Amino acid sequence: MNKQTEAFLLAEADIAGAVSGQRGAVVGVSRPHESAHLHVAGTATYTDDIPELAGTLHAALGMSTQAHARIVNMDLDRVKAAPGVVAVFTSADIPGTNDCGPIIHDDPILATDTVHFVGQPMFIVVATSHDAARRAARLGNIEYEVLPPLLTPEEARAAGKSVLPPMHLKRGEPAERIAEAPHSEAGKMSLGGQEQFYLESQISYAVPKEDNGMHVWCSTQHPTEMQHMVSHMLGWHANQVLV
Repeated sequence: MNKQTEAFLLAEADIAGAVSGQRGAVVGVSRPHESAHLHVAGTATYTDDIPELAGTLHAALGMSTQAHARIVNMDLDRVKAAPGVVAVFTSADIPGTNDCGPIIHDDPILATDTVHFVGQPMFIVVATSHDAARRAARLGNIEYEVLPPLLTPEEARAAGKSVLPPMHLKRGEPAERIAEAPHSEAGKMSLGGQEQFYLESQISYAVPKEDNGMHVWCSTQHPTEMQHMVSHMLGWHANQVLV
C-alpha cells in the first residue's frame, strides 16, 4: 500500500538511504507529495483546464441574503428573462433527493422553506456563459420573513433547538448520590473548541452520456461521495454516474 514507484520518489529514497546507510523511509527526511512535480511545473490538469465541449452551459447559484429567515416568495421572472439564460431551477425541480449532507442528511441542495445562513443556495441559473449566469443570479426578487437568530448554545437549548439529538450517558442514580455526598459543587464551564469545516472554491463539469448516463469531473477529495449525491439527486442508479 502506498508503495513508491515514481522515479523521482525512488531517487529521493536512494538519497535518504545513502545518507543514513539504509534504504527506505528515514525519520527527518522530507518526502515530496506524489503530485508535487506536476504542481510546481504547472502541468497538473485541473477541472478548469479541461477543453469545453461545444454547447457547454454554465451554472450559477442564487443565494440567500438573510442569515435565518422563512422564504415567503421567490419571484424569478427577471432571472428567466435575463440575456443568455437557458433555464432556472429551484428545489421543486429536483427529481430525486434534495440533500447533500454526506453523513447526516439534513443539508438541502437548494433551500425550500427556510434559509439558515447568508449565501445558502436557493436556485440555480443555467446560461450560455459563466458571466451571464452570475449576472442573472443576482436578479431574483426574494421576499423573506426574518426569523429570530439563536446565537448561543443556551438560547438554542431554551428554544428546544439542537444540531443533533442530545445524547445522555448515565449509570446508576447520579442525582441521588450527589445529594447524599458530603460535599458538592455546581457551576458552568465554557469550552472554546470548534469543529473544522472546509471553505474552498470548487468546480464541476458534467457531460451527459448515452443511455441516461453522466460523466462528472469534480474538484473533490471523495469521488464516490459525489457519485452518490449526483445519483440520489437525479433519482438514478449509482452506476449511471461516472465521477
